Amino acid sequence: MRSAIGIVETSSIAKGYEVADAVLKAADVKIVVSRTICPGKYMVLIGGDVDAVNASIEAGIKIGAHTVVDDFIIPNIHPDVFPAINGAAVMPEIKALGVIEGFTVSSVIEAADAAVKAAKVELVNIHLAMAIGGKGFVTLTGEVGAVQAAVDSGSAVIEKKGLLVEKVVIPSPRIEIINEYI
Repeated sequence: MRSAIGIVETSSIAKGYEVADAVLKAADVKIVVSRTICPGKYMVLIGGDVDAVNASIEAGIKIGAHTVVDDFIIPNIHPDVFPAINGAAVMPEIKALGVIEGFTVSSVIEAADAAVKAAKVELVNIHLAMAIGGKGFVTLTGEVGAVQAAVDSGSAVIEKKGLLVEKVVIPSPRIEIINEYI
């Protein structure tokens, strides 16, 4: 398992390709996701050991320069984050539902990692920018108190960057609101 992930999110698709090339050449890392995202942005998400991810993201930020919208490095990423990003997480029983919404893909992944580390919750999905104007959101479930603690912790990460759109906790959600995004 990779011990760290990092991302560079750019406002330019062309620069995004250049960033992807630079991060791969800078150190021994693997691409997790490298693609265009709404609205005309590009994301490069990589994984590897902490030092390699640090070196690669530093190179990507340098190449991305003025087009970098957001970035992060998360050492010791929680193992539940990858399946939630890829949509491969097993759908848990929905108890309380927590939703954290951010303006960037990067901020939402950071929030998801912080949330799942803060309380006993299960990640349901991490939706990254497609068909939602470049924003992202994470959904999670568990007991009401745990979901509240996780949402507070995850949203605090986004709020520090000034990128929080909204956060909610729904104690007993109706099944009808559980749609294809969750």
